[in-house]
Formats: sequence, C-alpha cells, structure tokens
Amino acid sequence: MAYRQTPAVEARLQDNRSRILQAARALVSEGGWKEAQVASVAAAAGIATGTVYRYFPSKAELFAQVLSAVSQREVDVLTEIAKSDGTALVRLHSAVETFVRRAMRNPRLAYALIAEPCDREIDEARLTYRAAISEVVRSIIAAGQLAQEMRPDVQPDIAASVIVGGFMEGLIGPLSPLSRQQHQDTDSYRHEVALLAGQIGRLACASVATPPSTV
Repeated sequence: MAYRQTPAVEARLQDNRSRILQAARALVSEGGWKEAQVASVAAAAGIATGTVYRYFPSKAELFAQVLSAVSQREVDVLTEIAKSDGTALVRLHSAVETFVRRAMRNPRLAYALIAEPCDREIDEARLTYRAAISEVVRSIIAAGQLAQEMRPDVQPDIAASVIVGGFMEGLIGPLSPLSRQQHQDTDSYRHEVALLAGQIGRLACASVATPPSTV
C-alpha cells in the first residue's frame, strides 16, 4: 500500500514551505538577491539549511518562487483595477499610479523584482511577471479603443509593452538603493512618491489618448 501523508504531516510540510518563502521574501526586501543566502533563509525560518533544499532544489528556484508569489499579487491588484468602473484612461492611469505607489512602499523588494541582476531562473520568472502586467495593460487599451476613448492607430500589445517598459524603467532610479535617501515615513517622501506616480501615470495615458480634434 502506498504511503499517504496524514493531514497533520501535510499541514506541517505546508507550514515549513510558507515559512521558508516568508523568510526569503523578508531577506530580499532587506538586501536584494545577492544578500539573501539559503543559510540565512533557514535561520530566519527557524529550520535547518538542508530542510530548505527539501522544498527548493536550489537557491535560484527558491527565489524564483518568491518573485512569482509577490508578482502575482501585483498582477491581481492591477487586474481588479482593469475590471473596475470608469473610462479606460482613468483605469490605465489608476493601474500605473497604483503600481508605482506600491513599488515605492517596499523599494528594495521592488528593485529586486524589476531591475536587480539575478540568476537565469529568477530572470525567467521576472519576464513572466512583466508579460502578465503587459497583458493587463493591453486589455485596458483594447477596451479603450473599442469605446473610442483611445487612439486606434496603435496595436494594443505593442502599446502595452512600451508603457510597461517605460514605467518600470522610470522606477529604476527612484527604487535603486544608491539613490534613496529619504525615510518612507516622512511627508516629504510621500509627496515625492505622489508626484512620481502621478507623472508616470499621465505619461502612460498620453501615449494612447485620442488626440484632441483640430477641427
């Protein structure tokens, strides 16, 4: 008879996996991919280093899972915005602005997700993440064109790739550990984030907005 895990064993295994992922995410938030080592993850999770490898065969696979889990949450947030009420331009602006604000809420983690050099497995997960974000933006643009709210002379998939590439590139400087000097709990920092999010959102919308009539 094949061995079947008891509910208690399954729960313990799932708990270990969750603790590993939570510890890895916290370490990436503090120091990025390079500073997060498997031994450090194990210590933070309260387990042996060898136990980590029972769940994740390599460091790269572990952190690819971290990236995928965090990224999916961002995709879910933007998907809800894409499905919300309002014009396509309002939804596009809200999606881009929300992405920027959420990134600046945890800049070290966002920098790792968007731009920090990493292993191939992590970069592949990053490309999947960008493609999912682009698909959400594409759906908003396509809906805007159907409603004649956005210019019809651009392909939605190309426009989405340009917009996503643009706002992620625009975030690299502000997110970089080398450029951050202000504390996040200050009014000055919050004001700078609001300005940044608003400007990137406006630029994204301007690229697909229907030009004003010259008649």
